[in-house]
Amino acid sequence: MKQEMWRQLGLNDKEYQMILEILGREPNYVELSMYSVMWSEHCSYKNSKRVLKMFPTENERTLLGPGENAGIVDIGEGLAVAFKIESHNHPSAIEPYQGAATGVGGIIRDIFTMGARPIALLNSLRFGSLKEDRVKWLFSGVVSGIAGYGNCIGIPTVGGEVYFDESYEGNPLVNAMCVGIMEHEKISLGRAKGEGNSVLLVGARTGRDGIHGVTFASEELGEESEEKRPAVQVGDPFMEKLLVEACLELIEMGVVVGIQDLGGAGLTCATSEMSSRGGTGMDIDVSLVPLREEGMDPFEIMISESQERMLLVVEKDKEETVKKVFDKWELTASVIGKVTGDGMVRVRDKGRLVAEVPARSLAEEAPVYCPEMRFPSYLEKVSPLSLEDIPEPREAEEVFLKMITSPNIASKEWVYRQYDHMVRTCTVILPGSDAALLRIRGTDKGIAMTTDGNGRYVYLDPYLGGMIAVAEAARNLSCSGAEPLAVTDCLNFGNPEKPEVFWQFYKTVEGMSQACREFNTPVIGGNVSFYNETAKGAIFPTPIVGMVGLLENIEQRCTAGYKKEGDIIFLVGEGEPAPGGSEYLKHIHGLLKGSPPQLDFQREKKLQSFLREAVKAGLLSSAHDLSEGGLGVALAEGCFSGNLGIKVELSMEGSLRWDILLFGEVQSQALVTLDPQFKEKITRLAKEKGVPLKEIGFVGGKNYKVEVRSQEMNRTINLPLEEIKDKWRGAIECLVEL
Repeated sequence: MKQEMWRQLGLNDKEYQMILEILGREPNYVELSMYSVMWSEHCSYKNSKRVLKMFPTENERTLLGPGENAGIVDIGEGLAVAFKIESHNHPSAIEPYQGAATGVGGIIRDIFTMGARPIALLNSLRFGSLKEDRVKWLFSGVVSGIAGYGNCIGIPTVGGEVYFDESYEGNPLVNAMCVGIMEHEKISLGRAKGEGNSVLLVGARTGRDGIHGVTFASEELGEESEEKRPAVQVGDPFMEKLLVEACLELIEMGVVVGIQDLGGAGLTCATSEMSSRGGTGMDIDVSLVPLREEGMDPFEIMISESQERMLLVVEKDKEETVKKVFDKWELTASVIGKVTGDGMVRVRDKGRLVAEVPARSLAEEAPVYCPEMRFPSYLEKVSPLSLEDIPEPREAEEVFLKMITSPNIASKEWVYRQYDHMVRTCTVILPGSDAALLRIRGTDKGIAMTTDGNGRYVYLDPYLGGMIAVAEAARNLSCSGAEPLAVTDCLNFGNPEKPEVFWQFYKTVEGMSQACREFNTPVIGGNVSFYNETAKGAIFPTPIVGMVGLLENIEQRCTAGYKKEGDIIFLVGEGEPAPGGSEYLKHIHGLLKGSPPQLDFQREKKLQSFLREAVKAGLLSSAHDLSEGGLGVALAEGCFSGNLGIKVELSMEGSLRWDILLFGEVQSQALVTLDPQFKEKITRLAKEKGVPLKEIGFVGGKNYKVEVRSQEMNRTINLPLEEIKDKWRGAIECLVEL
């Protein structure tokens, strides 16, 4: 076979030699295509597998960790939550609507494959500067794609985050998360069991869309990427809605032996992974696969990534039962083969054998690499930061207005108002607070969820930035009153073959692993997305943490907005704001330097325990963590959410400058408001928990201004609430529509 052939398919010479040794012969083109997709970085994790072993993967609530389509945690009363986050970055970079839409569709299938009813969607998005026309096109297309799929299928999109930075200019990040609810006994696994059992392909017909999609996702984006537009799948949310109902009905009936989504690498992935997990094999015939295009070759059928398809293994005498259910939902269900006992995946075309490979070699025996690591040279330039580098502004109000209208801080209402976040009527805390919250029908329980990550922090200090991503997610859940349960992550990085990029990846995972142990929140699933770079360079290393938390009583919850005139405002927690890596430093001074704010786990855990207990006791009217934009922005966000003004008096401590006090960033701190009658109780609780508590002001009425002053700093912010709220709300929309 010509060298160009396997190289064109993304395999290197060493990998081809491994295939020769496994098969004991030269592979044909179908077999080579199957290895090329399964041994791609996207499917095999060949550059990340060893590093990911650092993650803790279980605690007392874990029912199922990494290795299946999604992780599952116990929430009591025989119920469990399945959740996962995955990337669809490269497809979204060249076809934003369908790239984002099929990312949503794929993650939904990962959840109902486990036997869980999908109940919520979240996302985490990154784009370049909105001053660029192409970025506006990408941004609008991605948001429309997420809305189009989620709204049509009837699953609420309840939370997420959106950030903008030049590093994502040509390579946006589109990470989609889905959460589902289930009963313990309904857990389904992607395993082929029972020699002689039937293999059925159900759902949509197979076309040429998505061919070599995983190969495309395992290389850097370049000028030729536009030519690979056919690699982007096309989604049909109405078809997926029918597929959800049909598959869940079959699982409820107990006739499904194994089930798996046909996502990346299509039939090749599903047949090999289900066989490998089950210790079995499969014998299928591609001529039995329903097609929507004529003349498809066997290799195309095997690696097509057409959406809304599932592979089922059912007992041999249950095929007609499956077909009746799918007929009812007006979907196709075709027997395409059977389970075998010899561990081989055999592919036939009208009975003629066209591929025969060991299932395990495809699914689990891809080469595992240990890329070279090197401390990035750029850190020597960006790490030092002196206050002399930061000119002290004269006008506090001018800086404040610039900060609240920064695209990274301004209201994301333009985004989430396009999403249906109330469908199914279980959403209790809407988008815009620290975490989303859904009720679990038939119980008192609530499920809180969030996505968090700060690529700027990780760029400046991968280890610390990785820890902060986990800590902030847990803090956001704690602000709502929920106990953090577990993590799913999406690790977005550049080319792992570059030593500096792989060092970033290794240190980030190391930091995240440490934080997950501290908070007892194991990583039960996720996704690694490498090769996120263009000719201009790599994106910021951007780990996204999706975290789920539990409220035993949904009535004991809290949100970020101020609630009542006369409530006292407290700053709770311990930490000194710092300018390093802050939105203030970047947006106002154009600098990306310094160290992110330090994280002390003991302080953080004390704060989160205090917040959860205070919410449970009904002491708090609102709770909101300090993150991007620091204290000044957090104070304003409470005003905007609650539509109430404030009067705050701050005191300067040590040599801290007023701009750093207001807009520097800090870990392990939050703002809480409460009725004055609870002042004594909250003070006692803070003392018991060892958490500093500082009264800084009070909540005013609807006609009150946003007033923040300090005698020492001789600076005052005194602005009409409606005026600044309008600027905050309209900042993104103005940029998109320019």
